Amino acid sequence: MNKTDGVKLALATAGFSGAAVFINGLVVKAVGDALVFTTLKNLGVALVVAAMLLSRGVDWRQVRQNWFKLLAIAVIGGSLPFYLFFEGLRQAASVNAALIHKTLVFWVALWAIPVLKEKVSLKQLLALGLIFGSNLVIGGYQGLVWGRGETMILAATILWAVENVIAKVALRQVAVDTVVGARMILGSILLLLATLATGKMGLIFKLSIGQWGLTAVSVGLLAGYVLSWYRALKQAPVTLVATVLTLATLVTNGLSAIFVTHNLNLGFIYQSVLLVAGAWFFYTEAKRLRDEGRFALR
Repeated sequence: MNKTDGVKLALATAGFSGAAVFINGLVVKAVGDALVFTTLKNLGVALVVAAMLLSRGVDWRQVRQNWFKLLAIAVIGGSLPFYLFFEGLRQAASVNAALIHKTLVFWVALWAIPVLKEKVSLKQLLALGLIFGSNLVIGGYQGLVWGRGETMILAATILWAVENVIAKVALRQVAVDTVVGARMILGSILLLLATLATGKMGLIFKLSIGQWGLTAVSVGLLAGYVLSWYRALKQAPVTLVATVLTLATLVTNGLSAIFVTHNLNLGFIYQSVLLVAGAWFFYTEAKRLRDEGRFALR
């Protein structure tokens, strides 16, 4: 695969992410308990990834040599932030959740620049400013009201930013699906233990067929997200992948405008253009820096 494939995979991830944020905001409220929903959803994906690993095999030497990174990914990326995010999503509007989550790129850059030595030019910073500013009015955005839910979503976003950097390092030495397996399988075990410890296991068996069906949709979206995202990280710089992922806001806010606010107006189109332009400027500047030998797209 080449660098362009990494960007294409990031675009696919943005599609999964945008749909997931909107759908999960509805599903977590239907299920009623964020921890139960998150545990079931992640366990579903863990089973999918486990089946893939069983069919392809695992290089256990890689696992032994990088066990601490993989464990960190499971805790920082695959368990705690999921609970924080979906508990926050249960309390906050999906548009607000999407806006806060899209600050991920700034937190990623904050870590990637000193740790991974990635370069971000002034033009790219301006492009990120354009992206963030465009998110303020897309899809019926009415202003950010800060509460406990928003705080939890922000905490989850910061943890996921740290995971991005750790995963980028791990992917240099470990196969992609092995890293995905660590995130989802180990992370799901931790979530399951938390569900047991809080006495909520009984809630799982009280879910209706409709609730199980909605959770299955979330499982599919998360599986598509995590499998495409880690492959994108393998091929492209973490700051570039995080920037492309901001396009997920178009999907989330578009769905919100169509199904919730019923307000798909010219403002949405104008701001969508700004968001796409910001992501495009960031990408083209990354290519220019690469061509000058100042920045590697990997």
